[in-house]
Amino acid sequence: MDTRHLEYFIAVAEEGSFTRAAHRLQTVQSAVSAGVRTLEREVHATLFVRSTRRVELSDAGRALLPEARAAIESVDRVFDVVAATESGLRGRLRLGVFANSDVVDAPTFAGRFHELYPGVALSVVASPTGSTGLADDVRAGRLDVAITGLPLADLKGLRTHEILVDEFVAVVPETHELARRDVLPLDELVAEPFVDGPPGFGHRVVLERVLAARGLRRTVVVESPDMGLVSRFVAAGLGVAVVPTFVLHPARGAVTRPLNTPLGFSLQSVTRPRTTRPVEAALALLHRLTADAPA
Repeated sequence: MDTRHLEYFIAVAEEGSFTRAAHRLQTVQSAVSAGVRTLEREVHATLFVRSTRRVELSDAGRALLPEARAAIESVDRVFDVVAATESGLRGRLRLGVFANSDVVDAPTFAGRFHELYPGVALSVVASPTGSTGLADDVRAGRLDVAITGLPLADLKGLRTHEILVDEFVAVVPETHELARRDVLPLDELVAEPFVDGPPGFGHRVVLERVLAARGLRRTVVVESPDMGLVSRFVAAGLGVAVVPTFVLHPARGAVTRPLNTPLGFSLQSVTRPRTTRPVEAALALLHRLTADAPA
């Protein structure tokens, strides 16, 4: 069985499209289609139910998908073991990071990793989809390592390592009456319009669950995937924000205040449970570089 056919199958299953799978794999659609047809002949089953709008897994395809992923991971480990007997590290590493973060300095990490392990094919994806999308990409095998801020309950089945422990603070316009107070309660802040990251961002997931547990509701009027702009939107008078301190960029006209009830936040690296040597090397370097990073 050609492992490329398994890779084609996995890509189509994850993308729900032969066209998107071909784009992701940087090949032509006809090659992906032919590879999947060959795999179907080899396993004596139809793996996809095709329609004019979408390609979906058949029952046989759903049964095969986890085994196909495990097979590809096993092949990666085969090459990893061989590489261990040669000089230098070989393989690939796909890292997912936030689009805007001072904690994880992606350029510094990438440069240092390439310097240490030039034989590893490195790709870095700065994801606009936030922690939820990054964790999903690791589960699906599209990424090897990612940085997320999701609650640990949302990361079941993944291997995690804590990078940062932080706290939420309130950000309000300096001319707002709330700015005259030393600490601010959530139940008063939710009466104001909010500036926040899009749904799926880890800190937003954490905050909204806390609000729901307390029976509180808010209105988000500005959603910015660039968290560095949050304070500027607040300073412009568009709303207030409640975010972890590590994403804050000071802006003239906005002030921060602690919450009357501390609300914690943590940042983790995540991988699948079974990893390769390049992934382990990346984790070691990542945590060395973030150990002294500013919160």
